[in-house]
Amino acid sequence: MRLAVCAEMVFTDLPFAERVQRIHDAGFDVELWDSRTKDVKALAASGAVFSSMTGYTAGSLVDPDTADDVVRTAESLIPTALELGVSRLVVHSAELVDGKAARPVFRSTGRMWITGARTLERLGALGAKHRVTFCLENLNTVLDHPGIPLARAKDTLALVEATGHPNVKLMLDLYHAQLGEGNLIELVRTALPHIGEIQVADVPGRCEPGTGEVNYQAVARALADAGYDGTVGLEAWASGDSEAALAAFRAAFTDRPAPVRPAPVQPVTIP
Repeated sequence: MRLAVCAEMVFTDLPFAERVQRIHDAGFDVELWDSRTKDVKALAASGAVFSSMTGYTAGSLVDPDTADDVVRTAESLIPTALELGVSRLVVHSAELVDGKAARPVFRSTGRMWITGARTLERLGALGAKHRVTFCLENLNTVLDHPGIPLARAKDTLALVEATGHPNVKLMLDLYHAQLGEGNLIELVRTALPHIGEIQVADVPGRCEPGTGEVNYQAVARALADAGYDGTVGLEAWASGDSEAALAAFRAAFTDRPAPVRPAPVQPVTIP
């Protein structure tokens, strides 16, 4: 597995280019969000490997009235992705403004499902043309993203499966999945053929592994046992020192103890 770190959420006291350099020097790939606010030429010159970036800036892929905006803005970001060598562009099932739903919707409809699948097909064709993959990310609606339709992991997975395009995958965010659904190990096993990248943070708090309730070493072991050799990205705030957060993330996904096996049952002799 390759390990990546989201530069938006660690070393936050540093300029963005310096964050990228610190992450790169520590041996990780780099994730970023809105590339329009970044000095792309400086980032490209850093030598860092960029794992993923936000892949659209307007519209909702499940809304017939704004789905064209998703495809249009996705296409406008392709030159940046190619300059940075980004292979995965992240999209969501709705338009986000500062992380919140631009137009909250609390009831999904059949029309949304059909529109979502068709929009993803269009993004898949765009991705195939430019040799990039669009990854649909699941979100939680109970805490961080209320009003986002078709956002749960099971819904995003169903949309990706229905699209059936090799350039459309799942950005499986296990922080969001834990808040909304749980059962993470079975989820990664089920979703494995459709995963483009995995993102992690602990619950509660959205900080590095080891600060909450998720047993990420067990998740890492399940991924390794299933043969996953893709990217796992830390999309989490540092609970304290950013260097320590990166070290905790690395340990969770590289120091995997052997499975615990029950002790053999000893026969009982009855006198």
